Amino acid sequence: MAARGGDGPSRRESALRRVLSHPVRSLPLAFLAVIIAGAGLLMLPSSRIGNDPDVFMAAAFTSVSAVCVTGLATVDTATYWTPFGQAVILCLIQVGGFGIMTLATLLALLVRKSIGLRGQLVAQSETHTLNLGDVRSVLLRVARIMLFFEGFTALVLTVHFWISYDKDPVAAAWHGIFHAVSAFNNAGFALYSNNLIGFAEDPWVIVPICLAIIAGGLGFPVIIQLSRGGVHPKNWTVHLRLTVYGTLFLLAIGMALFAAFEWNRGETLGNLSLTGKLVGSFAGSVFPRTAGFNSIDYGAASPETLMVTNILMFIGGGSAGTAGGIKITTFLVLGFAIWNEVRGRDTVTIAHRSISSSSQRQALSVALLGIAAVIGGTMMLLMLTDHSLERVLFESISAFGTVGMSTGITPTLPPTAQWVLMVLMFTGRIGTVTVASALALSARPRLFRLPEERPIIG
Repeated sequence: MAARGGDGPSRRESALRRVLSHPVRSLPLAFLAVIIAGAGLLMLPSSRIGNDPDVFMAAAFTSVSAVCVTGLATVDTATYWTPFGQAVILCLIQVGGFGIMTLATLLALLVRKSIGLRGQLVAQSETHTLNLGDVRSVLLRVARIMLFFEGFTALVLTVHFWISYDKDPVAAAWHGIFHAVSAFNNAGFALYSNNLIGFAEDPWVIVPICLAIIAGGLGFPVIIQLSRGGVHPKNWTVHLRLTVYGTLFLLAIGMALFAAFEWNRGETLGNLSLTGKLVGSFAGSVFPRTAGFNSIDYGAASPETLMVTNILMFIGGGSAGTAGGIKITTFLVLGFAIWNEVRGRDTVTIAHRSISSSSQRQALSVALLGIAAVIGGTMMLLMLTDHSLERVLFESISAFGTVGMSTGITPTLPPTAQWVLMVLMFTGRIGTVTVASALALSARPRLFRLPEERPIIG
C-alpha cells in the first residue's frame, strides 16, 4: 500500500510534466497565467477610480480582453481605471501581442520540423524563415519589428496630440504610446470614452492607427520576408501572396461597401466632410480586421454594415500576427479549394504551387470550429439576455475574432453572459493557433489505405 501511495504523486507529477512540456498544451496555460496575474493587478485599489463592488468581473473581463488583444470592455477605460491601471492594461496588451506573435511563429517552425526531411526542405524554400533552434533570433526579430512600428506610430500621434490638441508633452506622449501599442497589437483599447469617434475627421490620428493595425495584422513571417528584399511579387511565397493580396482585397471591398451603406446616413458618415467620409470608410474597413477601434457608433450602423463587419471580423488578418479571426490564409485556401472543385480539378493550386490535402483539412477544421464557437456563443447569449440576434451575433463574432467592436451591449450584459464572451475571446485568440498546430503536429502518414466509398454529397 505504501508503494502505491508513493507512486501516486510521481504519476501526477509525470502527467503534469507531459502537459506542460507539450508546446501546444503550454500555450493556453501560459496565456491563462498572464490573465490571472493581470486580473490580480487590476483589482488593486491603485488600479481603479472609486470603489466598485463588482471590480472582480471588471478586472477579469479587462484582463482577458487585453491579453487576448481584443478590446471589448465592460467599463470605460478612460474613467474607470487610474493611470496605473491603464499602464497595467498597456503591459497586458504588449505581452499578449508579443506572446502570440512569437509563440505562433515558433509553433509554425516546430510544425515545419515535424513534417519530415522532404517536407522540411520544401517548407524552408517556401517560407525562408528562421530555424527552430534559433529561438533567440526569432524573439529579437519580433521585438524589433514591434518596437519599430509602435515607436513610429507613437511618434506621429504624440506630435499631433501635442501640436493640434494642446496636450502637454507628457500627456501627448502617453496617449501616443498607448494608442500605438493598442493599434499594432490589434487591441482596440482607447483612452477616450467614445473610443476614436472624436477623431473621425482627423486623418493624422486615424490613418497612422490604421497603418499600424495593418502592419500588426500581416504577421511576422510576412513582415520578415518583405524586409529581406522580397518586394517583387514574382519572388513571393504562397503564404505571402495569400496574405498580402487577401489583405488588399478585403480592405478595398470593405471600404467600398462601408462607404456605400453609410455615406449618406446622418447617424454615421452623413454629416462628415468629404475627407471625414473617406477616412471613416477606410477606418470602417480596417478596424473590423480584429482591431476593435471605432470612429462611428456601431449601435447606429445599418444592418448591411453590420453584416459586412461580421464577415470581416470572422475572417480576421494574417497568421502569426496580432490579428484574430480564422485568418486570411484559411479563408483563401478554402476559397481556392471550392474553385478548383467547381472546375473539376483533383488538386488545389495557388500561384503554380499545389496545396497539400492536409493543409486543406486543417483550414476546413479551423473554419468549422470557428463557426461552431460563434454559434455556441450566440446561442448562450440569446438564452442569457433579451437582446436581438443581430446584436448578439455581432458581439459573439467580435469576441471570437478578438476584434473588440460592440454595438454597445457588452457593458449591460449579466455576469454569466460576460463569462461567455471571455471564453469566446480566449478561444478565438488561442484556439485557432492551438488547433492548427495540434492538427499539423499530430499528422502521421498511414501505411495502408482502406477501400473507398463515395457518399452522396449535396
